[in-house]
Amino acid sequence: MSHKKIVITGGPGTGKTSVVDILKDRGYICLPEISRQVTIEAQKQGIDQLFLKDPLLFSKKLLEGRISQFNQATNHPENRVFLDRGIPDVVAYLDYANQDYPAYFSEACAEHCYDQVFLLPPWEEIYISDNERYENFEQAILIHDYLEAAYKKFGYQLLEVPTGTVTARADFIEKFI
Repeated sequence: MSHKKIVITGGPGTGKTSVVDILKDRGYICLPEISRQVTIEAQKQGIDQLFLKDPLLFSKKLLEGRISQFNQATNHPENRVFLDRGIPDVVAYLDYANQDYPAYFSEACAEHCYDQVFLLPPWEEIYISDNERYENFEQAILIHDYLEAAYKKFGYQLLEVPTGTVTARADFIEKFI
């Protein structure tokens, strides 16, 4: 059975998780964003923002988690699995932070290929900062640009999801899967 791995990505505060939640409610298998969990675990250890303190360590943890999710999606009995962010997101954020990283980060992106990638654009009207999202809206726009560049670097054709209600955005994605 062919397993279709579908990434929903975009800069911070673009509504990714809300869209993923709607798709999950519609019966799709959806694997959650893991960076919040990594951040929360670091905060429990007294590190307020691990990405800011040690971007490479944070990114290694994300890379491991995203590879694990990729493998989980590959082996899932359902033939379509949505992922809230993909492996190239890790490289995009490191590039955004102007952080050098070992070659195995790029190798992981090349070796673990997704079938479709949906990109949610920056949308100021819905953007909110919180304890795990430290970026301002201008930084979110820059991150979006790095995400788009990273996915294109690894050969992906991105489908941009238009702004609108969460339901309308989920409907758009369903039309193209």
